[in-house]
Amino acid sequence: MNNESKTILGYPVTRPFLVSGPCGAESEEQVMQTAIELAKHPVNLIRAGIWKPRTRPNSFQGIGDIGLQWLKQASVVTGIPVTVEVSNSKHVEAALKAGIDVLWIGARTTVNPFTVQEIADSLHGVDVPVMIKNPVNPDLELWIGAIERIGKAGIKHIAAIHRGFSSYEKTIYRNRPNWEIPIELKRRMRDIPLLCDPSHICGKRELLLAVSQIAMDLNYDGLMIESHIHPDQALSDAKQQITPSQLGELLGDLICRSHSIDDILTLRMIEGLREKMDKLDFDMLDLIAKRMDIAKAIGQYKKENNITILQAERWDEIVQSRMQTGLEKQLDKGFVKKLFELIHQESITQQAEVMNKKVDVEVRNNQ
Repeated sequence: MNNESKTILGYPVTRPFLVSGPCGAESEEQVMQTAIELAKHPVNLIRAGIWKPRTRPNSFQGIGDIGLQWLKQASVVTGIPVTVEVSNSKHVEAALKAGIDVLWIGARTTVNPFTVQEIADSLHGVDVPVMIKNPVNPDLELWIGAIERIGKAGIKHIAAIHRGFSSYEKTIYRNRPNWEIPIELKRRMRDIPLLCDPSHICGKRELLLAVSQIAMDLNYDGLMIESHIHPDQALSDAKQQITPSQLGELLGDLICRSHSIDDILTLRMIEGLREKMDKLDFDMLDLIAKRMDIAKAIGQYKKENNITILQAERWDEIVQSRMQTGLEKQLDKGFVKKLFELIHQESITQQAEVMNKKVDVEVRNNQ
């Protein structure tokens, strides 16, 4: 790995900042053995769930407050700081009393502003780093809102954790990455370190390296990867956990590329290509604007002849032909479909503006 020095959550570290440990603390022996093995690798924080917000009531709900003692003892033995998930003010109070070094707010909590505010209120006057996972649903504003609430409580060191988003559709992932959402978060909140949680994105250990590599190539600051001394015997999320030695192998295979460009020749080559890309972007916007002018003209003819805006047969023809052309040009089929869905929706909006001002307002309000 090509490491770069950074300060994350108040700790001066080399990239990637690594958080690892079992999904849940199950026994004093399990926590200690896992921590001792993790200490052989460049782990910056040891994690373990103490209170587990599970979907089903008969699932393992976590060991409770006693797990805090196990985790702190593991920290004493290894010299590595520890972190736990908190879901309410009582959890915060117990974790701080036990001397837990870093707190994290889980996806099921981030989705509820009332609960986040309760946690924020309990953190006033406390100097403890906090990591905030994205909400379970793909809502960037909820994620940003949670970060802002914790920030307003006076917490100086905050990091965001991307753990993927729930989806009804079946995919190879447990939770869809939706990379565009954390990328937009990073654009809008550049000072907030961004970590990736491949364990919850993947749901199975076989995909961990691939997703971790994507995160590093997108210039994430670190990773949170679940590790268990005996993962197949874990009481929760067994399939996505790996042993500490497997974590070491993953890190050995991971390529951590530099964010900066030091070579002048390489920099000039990239800048030249970027200039060409910028020109194509502006040309593309000009073409789309011209396409919308045609859409308005069509809307005028439809208005004069009482023809509906949506022509399903025409839309299906566009989708099929553009996707086929995209494939021929080596473009992803899903990307082409999404692109033309956006263009088509704007065309509908433009035609609605021509045909009926009221409809246009309603269409725009519902986008």
